[in-house]
Amino acid sequence: MTLQQLKYIVTVAETGNITEAAKRLFISQPSLTNAIRELETEMQVTIFKRTNKGVTISNEGDMFLSYARQVLEQANLLEEKFKNTDKQSPRFSVSCQHYSFAVNAFVDVIREFDANRYDFTLRETQTYEIIEDVSRLKSEIGILYTSSKNEEIILKIIKQNGLKFEELFVAKPHVFICASHPLANREALDLKDLEEYPYLSFEQGEYNSFYFSEEILSTLDRNKNIKVRDRATLFNLVIGLNGYTVSSGVISRKLNGENIIAKPLQVDEYMRIGIITQKDMPLSRYGQAYIEALKRHINMNDDE
Repeated sequence: MTLQQLKYIVTVAETGNITEAAKRLFISQPSLTNAIRELETEMQVTIFKRTNKGVTISNEGDMFLSYARQVLEQANLLEEKFKNTDKQSPRFSVSCQHYSFAVNAFVDVIREFDANRYDFTLRETQTYEIIEDVSRLKSEIGILYTSSKNEEIILKIIKQNGLKFEELFVAKPHVFICASHPLANREALDLKDLEEYPYLSFEQGEYNSFYFSEEILSTLDRNKNIKVRDRATLFNLVIGLNGYTVSSGVISRKLNGENIIAKPLQVDEYMRIGIITQKDMPLSRYGQAYIEALKRHINMNDDE
């Protein structure tokens, strides 16, 4: 196994196509195919499944690629330190529920390392996919919450996937509404106050059980329900329809503007928000920097 072979398989994974990867690597397609087969034979692993439309990554290939990326990252660090070579393109991925502090921390990491080239990914996605992304090392870090209602199931799934959960903070539930909402002047709200207004939540697709809901108290019966896939749409509907959603109360005015405000929700519940990572795998320098940035933004006055 060589570093060159590892670079080959990472490039193929990124392009999803042998021909395109060969062009990017400036080698012939047969040479690339042979190099990958030799690596698969040596390591006794099937990394790619060949199809008429290109290649897909096998389950064991996902795991192998995650380790390959870490090896390449460490090799890049050595070259930067001792050979004074130009920095390589860093790679880093996060999968998270829809939290503004997660986005702000991601920006901080990019600014901190300030590379001329980088390949970073931030996936604001469904809860089950967050766990799946980290378990397959598609993302290094995941961000989600647990509560008294879902904690047993979520932590069980996290453990079954060889992951660990590390608490960032515990929050009391808040309601996000627009600044012009009829209830905007209240110090706090209860569920009865909200009965006549549309309730907005993030759609969870195939795994639409309340255990995977991004919103706490999702099992309550509401007359007006709207499900969306992205944060911008949710906030636009919050403003346009005097709707509301339930979250942690941590919000960024810089990112979301002055039109969205948070009000405490008077319920006996909590949100335990934390990160999930591979149980026995050390974080990359980007992962470490990201967690530090998360903690900063959680504590910043602007995000309260």
